[in-house]
Amino acid sequence: MAYVSAPSRAGEGERARRLRVGVLGAGQIAQAAHLGACRKARNAELHALCDAAEDLLAPVAAAHRPRATYTDYDAMLADPLVDAVIVAVADQFHVPMALKALEAGKHVLVEKPMGVDVAECEALAAAVARSGLVLQVGTMRRFDPNVAYARDFIAERIGAVLAMRAWYCDSAYRYEMTDALQPPLVSSASPVRPEGDPKADRRRYHLLGHASHLVDTARFLCGEIVGVRAQLAEKYGASTWFVSTELADGGIGHLDLTIAVRMDWFEGFHVYGEHGSVVARAFQPWYLRAAEVECFADADRAYHRPLGADGHVFRRQLEAFAATILDGAPQTGAGAADGVAVARVLAAIDRSLTTGETVRTDGPA
Repeated sequence: MAYVSAPSRAGEGERARRLRVGVLGAGQIAQAAHLGACRKARNAELHALCDAAEDLLAPVAAAHRPRATYTDYDAMLADPLVDAVIVAVADQFHVPMALKALEAGKHVLVEKPMGVDVAECEALAAAVARSGLVLQVGTMRRFDPNVAYARDFIAERIGAVLAMRAWYCDSAYRYEMTDALQPPLVSSASPVRPEGDPKADRRRYHLLGHASHLVDTARFLCGEIVGVRAQLAEKYGASTWFVSTELADGGIGHLDLTIAVRMDWFEGFHVYGEHGSVVARAFQPWYLRAAEVECFADADRAYHRPLGADGHVFRRQLEAFAATILDGAPQTGAGAADGVAVARVLAAIDRSLTTGETVRTDGPA
C-alpha cells in the first residue's frame, strides 16, 4: 500500500536546501527520536514513512504527517523524491535494509549497531565504498555538544592519553522515567520481527544495543581500541561487563556496561592525559540535556566547562548527516568504518569472555 499526499507548497529553492528523508520503521525509536528529529531539523524534512504494520503506520503517520506513507519498502525506495533513508527497525534487519537503500541510490542513516556481526558489517562497508553514498551509524552521543567539546579538548589540549574510563549503566527505573519524557508510543498487534527471538540471548542483545554506544563513545574520544579483556558477572537478573582495553596510542582503559543499576541512569567518562584531564556525566537523551563536562588544562591550571545549549542529539545527528550530503561537509557522525570497528570490539569482548584472555580486535571474529 502507498499513499502520497498533495505536493508541498514550499518553493523549490527551499526544498533544494532540505534532505528529503524516508523513515523505515514506525516503532519505538522512530516515534521517540527520528520522526521528531526530521520535523525539527533545519536542513531535512520527513518525506516518507514505511512500516508493514498498517495498524501502526496509520496512527504514527497521522501524528507526524509525512508527505507519503508506504507498507512496502521497495515502493518507498522507488520514490524519486526520497533522498535518504533512516533504518529504524530491529538490529537483524539493519544491514539488509541498508544494502537495499544503497542499491536504490539512497543515502543511509542506520540505527546502531550497524550490524549484528563483523562479516555483515564489513560487507555493508564495502557496499558503501562502491556506492559513493553516505552511510552514518546512529551512535548519537557524538552529537552531544559537550561530548564533542571534550573530544576536541582531548585531541588539542591534554597531549598523550594515559588512561580512559567510560561507563554506561542503564537504570532499573528507565521506563518509569522515559514514560514521562517520550511522547505516547503506539504499538502494533502484528509487528514484523526477526526470525527466532533475538532478545532471548540477553548477553548478546545488551552488547549489541548498549555496548555499541559505549564502545563508539570511547573510540570517539580516545581513538582505536586494539585489545580487550572482559569479565562478566550476573546476579538477580542484572549483568555487568568490566572490560580492560588497550588503546592504539599505548594508553589503557576500562569500560563498564551494567544492565541495570538500582539507581538513576549513569553514563559518562574520565580521560587522563599528559597535560590535562576530562570528566563527564551524560544523561538520558530524552531529557534533551547536554552532558556535564569539565576539562582541566595544565597550561592555565583552570577548568573549562562548555555550555551545550542544544541537547537534541537526534536532531543534531540528522542535521550533520544532511550537511554532509547536501553541502559536502565533513562527516562527523560514525561512518561505515566506525561501524565495523565497533563490531570488531564487541566480537572481541564476546571472545574474551569465552577464552578468559586478552583478545586483539584485529583477530578472529
